[in-house]
Amino acid sequence: MKDYKLYIDGKFVDSQSGETYKAVNPATEEPIAEVAKANREDTKRAIAAARKAFDEGPWPRTSARERARIMLQIAKKLAAQGTDLASIESQDSGGTIRKTMGDVALSGMQLQAFADQGSKFPYVEQLPLQELPGLSQNFVLREPYGVCSQIIPWNFPLMMAIWKIGPALATGNTVVLKPASITPCSALELAKIIDETDLPKGVVNVISGPGSECGEEMCTSPMVDKVAFTGSTVVGRRIMQLASGTVKKVTLELGGKSPTIILDDADLDMATDGSLFGCMFHQGQVCESGTRLFVSEALHDAFVERLVNRTKTLRIGDPSQFDTDLGPMVSEQQRQVVEDYVESGQKEGAKIVVGGGRPAHMTKGYYLEPTIFIDVKNEMKIAQEEIFGPVLCVIRYKNLDDAVRMANDSIYGLAGAVWSRDKKAALAVAKRIRTGTVWINDHHLLSPTAPFGGYKQSGIGREFGSYGLSEYLQIKHIHVDNVDDLQKKFWYQTLFGRGA
Repeated sequence: MKDYKLYIDGKFVDSQSGETYKAVNPATEEPIAEVAKANREDTKRAIAAARKAFDEGPWPRTSARERARIMLQIAKKLAAQGTDLASIESQDSGGTIRKTMGDVALSGMQLQAFADQGSKFPYVEQLPLQELPGLSQNFVLREPYGVCSQIIPWNFPLMMAIWKIGPALATGNTVVLKPASITPCSALELAKIIDETDLPKGVVNVISGPGSECGEEMCTSPMVDKVAFTGSTVVGRRIMQLASGTVKKVTLELGGKSPTIILDDADLDMATDGSLFGCMFHQGQVCESGTRLFVSEALHDAFVERLVNRTKTLRIGDPSQFDTDLGPMVSEQQRQVVEDYVESGQKEGAKIVVGGGRPAHMTKGYYLEPTIFIDVKNEMKIAQEEIFGPVLCVIRYKNLDDAVRMANDSIYGLAGAVWSRDKKAALAVAKRIRTGTVWINDHHLLSPTAPFGGYKQSGIGREFGSYGLSEYLQIKHIHVDNVDDLQKKFWYQTLFGRGA
């Protein structure tokens, strides 16, 4: 069993209280690591280290090219340790080994992309020469915010750490990172990698502990300049409230209830597999999962039959095995949450056509069958609230206007998908869906240069590309006056008067 400490000011340390807790493998229900449990005082130490590293250290004043060089050191070490990291990630989060190997590879690529984008970012912008009221030159500088509190979820622990640390480091900020308490291992492994590079001490600090203490301190401390959070909308609202006391910059990537619209001319084989990939990938524990599937009345029955038959081919089992398609839920608590939603759907009149229970052949682990509901009304609880599990709601639509109306009838607006052989028609539908990302004939794929984030209660701000880097930069205007004769500065007369 591994032993993890907190990473504060370039040192691996125990929590001040000496408390620890066990990280549990959701497939076996057995502990895999002993983890130092941070409290509020530990969080204050980490924030103070990040504050000192920003105010007194070299990182904010290091050239963008040099910052990129050091970030590439981290990326190379991620790649070199990819197999071990994928195994740790699988044991910690329950993700299948096929998924976690992809996650580790993507994390390294994404970090390289952040480094490259940061090295080329236009930190200085010269505005057009100004002649009125007097001749002047004007510049816009983009400067790092400072200390960034970063709180990440449990579904993609390593990748979410890279999504947060990458743009912050590329733009010269310092960081306190808190992974989810139930999946701390890969973030703390990342801290070990960072410690072996040329990154100055204190620039990145990683602590593991409860949100009620660590998270609240990270959001309220006057020494923190920005908060970045990925997680549920409920917690996101709380973070906005906490950060408002000191008017911090906040970026939030929150929940979703993403619609998938199947047009009648869609390639049904591709749309079937794509819809299931959109919903069931990583046991449905993805914020932008396509959990509401809109199918026309004419296509409904035949398409549902395809979905059911394809779902029955999915293999549920040990996530460490390469032939496993679906692993366990991340925890017993999360499985119970999803089971409560399944019960709610049945009580409201929706019908289960496949799944709905626990797989009989898995006697240990937090497993749940992939579940498909039909006869779902868009106003039902299972169609309006984020379930975060392998549950797909199939909803009939009468015509395209009806489908778009229901797709937009949600507090969320993170993502969506449209399936059609006619890409022009699909694009027209995509433009009508009020979400931050819309896939046409695909799902889940994200580009490191394209913005990712949500409309409505799915979040504030964007990640990736220049859009994501900008979230970590303050904008400063510098005015250089070129009127060197006091007598020509006629605007001073508003204070001194004409005869002064």
